[in-house]
Parts: sequence; C-alpha cells; structure tokens
Amino acid sequence: MEGLFESLPEGYREKLGRPGEYPFTRGIYPRMYLDKLWTMRQYAGFSTAEESNARYRYLLAQGQTGLSVAFDLPTQLGLDPDHPMSVGEVGRVGVSIATLEDMQKLFDGIPLDQVSTSMTINAPAMMLLALYLLVAEAQGVPWDKVSGTVQNDILKEYFARGTYIYPPGPSMRLVTDIFAFCAERVPRWNTISISGYHIREAGATAAQEIAFTLADAKAYVRAALERGLDVDRFAPRLSFFFAAHGDIFEEAAKFRAARRLWARIMREEFGAKDPKSWMLRFHTQTGGSTLTAQEPLNNVVRTAYQALAAVLGGTQSLHTNAYDEALGLPTEKSALLALRTQQILAYESGVTRAIDPLGGSFYVEHLTDKLEREAEAILREIDALGGAVAAVEAGYFQRAIEESAWQFQKEVEEGKRVIVGVNRFFDPNSPLNEPVPVQRIDPELHERRKRELAAFKAKRDGESVRIGLERLREAARGQENLFPYVLEAFRRRATLGEVCGVLREEWGEYQPPR
Repeated sequence: MEGLFESLPEGYREKLGRPGEYPFTRGIYPRMYLDKLWTMRQYAGFSTAEESNARYRYLLAQGQTGLSVAFDLPTQLGLDPDHPMSVGEVGRVGVSIATLEDMQKLFDGIPLDQVSTSMTINAPAMMLLALYLLVAEAQGVPWDKVSGTVQNDILKEYFARGTYIYPPGPSMRLVTDIFAFCAERVPRWNTISISGYHIREAGATAAQEIAFTLADAKAYVRAALERGLDVDRFAPRLSFFFAAHGDIFEEAAKFRAARRLWARIMREEFGAKDPKSWMLRFHTQTGGSTLTAQEPLNNVVRTAYQALAAVLGGTQSLHTNAYDEALGLPTEKSALLALRTQQILAYESGVTRAIDPLGGSFYVEHLTDKLEREAEAILREIDALGGAVAAVEAGYFQRAIEESAWQFQKEVEEGKRVIVGVNRFFDPNSPLNEPVPVQRIDPELHERRKRELAAFKAKRDGESVRIGLERLREAARGQENLFPYVLEAFRRRATLGEVCGVLREEWGEYQPPR
C-alpha cells in the first residue's frame, strides 16, 4: 500500500494525504476503526427524567457506548413546565428538565466518569452543562474526568431549527464563555457541536450543508479569538455534527471534503499550529427527514445504508434513527433495532477492516473535489456578506435553504426523485403499511411536572435563590464569564426557567427579520 501511495502524482498525494495526516481527507486517525470503533450514541429522551434514565440504562446494557440526550421544547427554550408556553409540549419530543433534582434523576446510577454524554441543547447550553457538572460533582467525579459534548451551536437555530432565545450578540457570548470555562476546568469536554444536521434536514444540499456549517464554525472561532482565547487552546475541542442521507457515495465524499476544507481553513486562515486544531471530528445522525410514515419498515433499510455512508466517510460517533420516527418517538423495540443496525455494520459487514475503503476511487475522489469546490464558492459568498452572523441577519441562509427545499419537493412531486413506497411502488394494501406501535406520552405529564416543580420550590430557601439570580444579573451587565454565576444559581436551587429568565430580562429575545 505504501508503494501505491508513493506512486501517485504529487498533487494527488498532497490533496489525498495519508489517514491521520493533514489535510485529513482520508480520516483523522492513522488506523481509524482498526484501532477503535465509532461511538454508538443513540439519541434518546422523553417524558420524565426517570423514564429517560430507564431507557438509557437499557440501551447501555444492550451495547450502546455513549449517551445522547434529547430535551423537550420547553427545556430547549429555557422555560419551566409551569410556563404558559409549555402547555402541550412537556416531555413530548424529549425529556423535561427544570431543576438539579431532575438532572440527578436523569443520570441516576450512570457513572459520569465512565460514560460520554452528548446533549442536544443550544440557547440554554450553559445551563444544562452546569447542571450536568453539578451531578458529576455530587457523584464525586472530578470535572477533568467528565467527557462529552454540548451542541451549543446557536447560529443554526436562527435559520434552520428555531430554538433560539437571545439575540446573536449575547448568545455568542454564552458560546465563548463555555469555550473559556471548559478550557480551564473541563478539558475533556467538547464545547460545541457545530451542526450541519439541522441545516440538511431543513432542506439544504450536501454542498450547502458543508458550507453553512463551516461558515458558522468560522464565526465561533472569530468570536473566541476576539475574546482573547488562544486558537490552539480551544480549537481541539470543537466538534461537528452532520446528517447522513441516502446517496451513499455523495455522503461519504461530503465528509471527506468537509475534513479537508476545515483543515485548510484552520491552518491557513486562523493560523492554528496544533494538528488537533485542524481535525474535523464529527458525529453523524441518519436523516430524519428521509423517513416515511408510509411503509415504515422501509426506514430500517434507509437507515442502514445511511449509516454505511457515515462509516465509509469516517465518522467518530453515530446515531441510527428508528423506523417509527416518522410517526412518533422510538419505542423500546425500534430503538433496540436501530442500535443493532450499528452493531451489525460494525461487526458483520467487514467495512471496518480497511482504513479508508473508498480512498482512491475515481468516482469518490471526483465527488469529494466537486463538493469542496461548491462549498468553497458558497463560503466566499458568506464571507462577502461579512460572515455567518451578518448572513443570518440578512436572511441569506434562510432563503438559500428554502430554495433548495422547494426544488427537492418539486422533484418528488414530479416523480423525478423517487421515494420508494411514497411516489413510486406505493400499494395501500401492502403488508408493509400495517400499523406499527407508536410511543405515547402520558397526557397528564404536564400537570404532574407542575406539581413536582411547586414542591421543589416549596422546599428551597427563596432568599438564597434571589441572591444567586441577582448576582447573575449583575454579571450579565458586565463582561465576566457567566458560567460560575450560573453554577452558583443552580447550587442555590434556582430553576432553568429562572436562570434563563434573568438573561431574557437583561438581553431581550431575538425577533427574526420579517
């Protein structure tokens, strides 16, 4: 193999490189899965902390190797269950977390020095990470032993997902405060998961997914540098999150192009010297928007092919969707089958026996180059607008995604893009259309959570809570890192809604352009 590499033309050798070496086209580690499999991190969370904890412990017992927490919409928006806007949403699309007690129940019996946890949370990322660290503290786990990831990617919320709270300026402050705090106190924590997944799910193309994600990443790096942080101190803990859709070769090439492009940006544009700062480490989730309510068992096949694309592209971590997710949250059975999909891929398919199985393929290298060129062109457009924050404010991302999503839907409706079991090969009497069990959330959950929150507040020292919240308010008016003040407020038994509410009062809420 070494001789074959040396025989390649000079420009080709430089662009392709060896696995584990700049520009990381072929992967960020020299031996990739020969040394260590990707982390099997199934995204889960629903109803109460106790029920989600039971699901986590079940999946860990079945061979899952990392946790990934889904929070409900009120939690994602920094609202307590007793807030009027929480009605009808408590525990629906994730677990309801409002207090330190809730977080302790969520991780009961799960040693946080032995399990890596990813949390999909953005606007209140600092708050949920603070609660997580306090749980570790209560377990006797030093923070330098805690590992995991917090999504903390607020920019894509403004144009692809919608769970923002504060305007971009103060939101970016929270992001970089997490960078600075974790660099000092939680060195094994990935301080951001810059997310192309939601961008792709909203309707972006593969090239747009790369470009918009890296544009956001550049904005976070610039913001951290403006705070006076050293690039090689925080950049090695940046991580990314991509979608895997159905075009196997395009998706694998997408990941290769993104790695190469990011390595060049970090080394040439930001002057990073540490090779770890050049590495694009990423988690992948199979495409939720590709799942169909018609013939839902077809989704098992879709997910398996998408997972294969992610592994061929060199992912570090993977979530495989359950076949029933177009209908509701996964049941225990469907979640287990999704995990088994990863395990069969890892242990039976043989795909892990080669470091970069597609490397050198004429077709894949062509696609990698093509996607890199297209993404670079889009990045130049965004830079000309003044970067990602300016592009958000100008509505650039939103318009581009809407156009791509409309084009995709038009192709489906005209039959130019085939969705099996939907616009072709559809049979309403097919046995694949038989109903599947759907996870149901207790309709009384909202009232139960309100009662639990009232009991929590009744037991605490109200004056101590007030002091903690006022200290946070004063800090928000200055320039100090807010993380210590958030920790103090939670130690004094403040709720998530109270902590986020103080910052709402000081900074206001973001209003999208009309």
